[in-house]
Amino acid sequence: MLKLTKRMLLASFILAAPVMALSTTAASAEGLISIIVNDPSNPYWFTEGEVAAAKAKELGYTATVGASKGDTNTESNLIDTAITNKSVAIILDPANADGSIGAVKKAIAANIPVFLVNAEINQEGLAKAQLVSNNAQGAALGAQQWVQSIGEKGKYVELFGAPSDNNAATRSNGYETVLSQYPDLEKVGSQVANWDRTQGHDKMQSLLQANPDVIGLISGNDEMALGAIAALKEAGKLASVKVGGFDGSPDAVAAIKAGELEYTVLQPVAVFSAEAVKQADSFIKTGKTGAATEKQLFDCLLITKDNVDKYTAPFTLSE
Repeated sequence: MLKLTKRMLLASFILAAPVMALSTTAASAEGLISIIVNDPSNPYWFTEGEVAAAKAKELGYTATVGASKGDTNTESNLIDTAITNKSVAIILDPANADGSIGAVKKAIAANIPVFLVNAEINQEGLAKAQLVSNNAQGAALGAQQWVQSIGEKGKYVELFGAPSDNNAATRSNGYETVLSQYPDLEKVGSQVANWDRTQGHDKMQSLLQANPDVIGLISGNDEMALGAIAALKEAGKLASVKVGGFDGSPDAVAAIKAGELEYTVLQPVAVFSAEAVKQADSFIKTGKTGAATEKQLFDCLLITKDNVDKYTAPFTLSE
C-alpha cells in the first residue's frame, strides 16, 4: 500500500467557486475528466471535487464535477453522462461499496478508466486505482487522543457514519480496538447519523435523553460531531461531554480553536484527490498509473489545540 508522509501534505491548492451539479473548467485538447463526488455541501467533498478539477485543468484537461448525494441511481446517471460526453477518465467517490460496482463496470465497458477516491468498492480489479485515507490508522490516532481527553473511566456514546460506506465501519472498528483496552470506559449508546450535521444533532439529543450521564462522544466524522456539539450546547452539557471528530474540516478546526471540539483526524483529501488525477493522466498517456497497487492508503494526521495553528488551508496541515 502507498502511504504518504506529512511532508507530502504541504502542497496547497486554490479552491474554485462553489461546485454546482455540473461545473466545467476551461476547454482543453487533452479531453474530458468527469469527477463525481458525494455531496459538495459538505466541505470535505467540496474540497475533493475542486482539488481534482483544479489538477485536471493544470494538466490540460477539461473537467466536470457532479454530485451523487450518495444515491446510486444519480451516480449511474452521472456515469451515463460521462460516457455520452466521451470522458477520457472518471474520478469517482463511490456512493455505495456494493451498489457502485455496476456503475464502475458500465464505465469500463465504455473503455473509460475509473479512479476511485475516498471510498472503496467491494471488488478489486475494476478501477485502475482506489485512493483512500488510512481510516484504521486515523481511527486509532483519534481514539488514543480521545482517551487522553476523556480519561479512562466513564460512559460514552458514538455517532456512526453511513453504513453503505465501508469507512464508517472501519473507523468504528478502529475506535473499538483502542477503547476496548479500557474496561472502565463503557459505550452505552450508538446511533447512525449518516455523516450529516443535522442528523448528528438529532441523534445526539436522543442519546442524551437515554444517557444523561455520558461524559464523551466519539464521532465518525466532523459533521456529525459538530451537530452533536450544537445539541450539547442546547442541553447545557458541552462543558461536561468531550467530543472527538474525524475529517479535518475548516469548521472542526474552528471548533477546536473555540474549545468545543477536542480534536479532529485530518484526512488528506487534498492530496489523494490530486494524486488520482495525476494517475489518470499517467494511465491515459502510458497505460500505467505509476502506482504499485490498485488500493492505496494515505495516512491521516491528528489536529489538536497544540497544532491547530498549522492548519494552513482546507484539509492541509503544515509541519
